[in-house]
Amino acid sequence: MAERVRDSLAWLERHGSKAYREAMLTRYGITAPRSYGVKVGMIQQLAKRLGKDHDLAEALWKTGWYEARMLSSYVDDPALVTSGQMDRWARDFDNWGICDTVCFVLFDKTPHAWRKVDQWSKRREEFVKRAAFALIASLALHDKASGDKPFLRSLKVIERGATDPRNFVKKGVSWGLRVLGRRSQVLNTAAIKVSRRLAESEEPAARSTGKEALRELTGPIVRRKLAAKAGRTAKGR
Repeated sequence: MAERVRDSLAWLERHGSKAYREAMLTRYGITAPRSYGVKVGMIQQLAKRLGKDHDLAEALWKTGWYEARMLSSYVDDPALVTSGQMDRWARDFDNWGICDTVCFVLFDKTPHAWRKVDQWSKRREEFVKRAAFALIASLALHDKASGDKPFLRSLKVIERGATDPRNFVKKGVSWGLRVLGRRSQVLNTAAIKVSRRLAESEEPAARSTGKEALRELTGPIVRRKLAAKAGRTAKGR
């Protein structure tokens, strides 16, 4: 295992660049002191070569390198991810890139995802709290088995979290609300109601999030997509 980790780190170092490492901060706002500067597409290439390996994912995560942790999310097996592991990794989140990638690629496919939404939304740490809303967005995009009920419940979590003024939490809340509201007509209607309440809030963060969500969820693009989805559903009956 130690050799596989060394080989993976060496590969990442060879494919990194100082220019991209600087771009991560200046263009994308990703603060990662231990970074090789490797593009996500290259990390995904290495992940395909390595295949799924839960133990390797844990070993890569422990190195502390940004790209190694990104790689961990692609090579880990969601069926083997424990609740405790999710909490440990979440405590290590130190930028939005690793937070969102781990939630989007791995955590939303675990059986613990919905429970973590509620738990992490009450945490104080900025990126742990953001992870709750990144999970809502990821589940809204990827969870094909669940109906509307768990997402309707998660709107309470979103509304509660919308008053947090911290930049990365605020953006996570907005992402979760907007993606949830595009999932179905029922959720769109419910998300618009929440957005209107937020838009009228005295809290600046909530007000900004509500207005942003309203513009998107009541706009023509979302309306057309929901109508098309409803039409496909009707034909399939």
